[in-house]
Amino acid sequence: MSLTFSQHHPLKPLNTFGMDARARDFCELNALADLPALLDSPAYQTGPVLWLGGGSNLLFTRDYPGLVVKLGLRGIRLLEENGDERIVEAAAGENWHDFVLHTLSRGWYGLENLSLIPGTVGASPIQNIGAYGVEAKDHIHQVVCADLERGGAELTLDAADCRFGYRDSVFKHEAAGRLLVVAVRFRLSRAPRLRTGYGDIQQELTAAGVVSPTPRDVSDAVIRIRSSKLPNPAELGNAGSFFKNPVLPAEQAQALLARHPALPHYPAADGQIKLAAGWLIDQCGLKGYRDGDAGVHARQALVLVNYGAASGEQMRALADKVRAEVRRRFGVELEPEPIVL
Repeated sequence: MSLTFSQHHPLKPLNTFGMDARARDFCELNALADLPALLDSPAYQTGPVLWLGGGSNLLFTRDYPGLVVKLGLRGIRLLEENGDERIVEAAAGENWHDFVLHTLSRGWYGLENLSLIPGTVGASPIQNIGAYGVEAKDHIHQVVCADLERGGAELTLDAADCRFGYRDSVFKHEAAGRLLVVAVRFRLSRAPRLRTGYGDIQQELTAAGVVSPTPRDVSDAVIRIRSSKLPNPAELGNAGSFFKNPVLPAEQAQALLARHPALPHYPAADGQIKLAAGWLIDQCGLKGYRDGDAGVHARQALVLVNYGAASGEQMRALADKVRAEVRRRFGVELEPEPIVL
């Protein structure tokens, strides 16, 4: 067994908010062959257990009172070639952005709009990550899981079985705590199908003098846009967008739009309408707001930031304040994206 356990392990380097928390027990899983031994270990059996990827989608408000397992599973391989179609598998511990760049370098297209999203490949189906008009579900073919209630037995879910929704999946519901994502298989293409009509992509391409963009051009444009609007977690603690864009029934959304016609909005599933949470927060005068070292980013109101010494409780209190202000002014309930522990 190559597992090594440690106690009172520091988690500050392992979460992008930079929260100074510790785990009662900690280990890193680098090989699936070690999973049965991990499941039989006293640290696992005494629980609770937190499976940790890139640490970019959670907020620690205290020390973790159980076992934290850092997923270090690595590997990328081409599984199938069928005409222009490529089925590519990536292990859960692969860095998401590095994986996107790898696919582009191989001429496997489809993920370019999802460049520079923080986190790991394993988180992509759980959160159904998305940006600039594309979601992970648009290209996920299968998700390979370990069934933790059956000793880590492998179980492969087709995309339809994952019940993807807006920043949602079966892994947040019935499968939570039972199915561990160990690899994701993506359906990509050798034939580019560019999507440049969302957000500032086309404007950025035009400004760069790109007339006939390639998938790499789109990726580069997304990287420039995200870099200009979103703080680098290595420089300023954050977890990316802290709130989901609210999705409302059409009647409720139309009533709100009648009062606030400038509110950005987009069609969503089942005739619903998605609203821009950042705009709502900005209109409450909270963009750039700061309480001690906990703040709302000055360039993107969706992002809460730790200026250095904010505690998890201070960050949670700030999130509660933002939600209360948006609720009071617009009657809209914002839902956090990160897991608050």
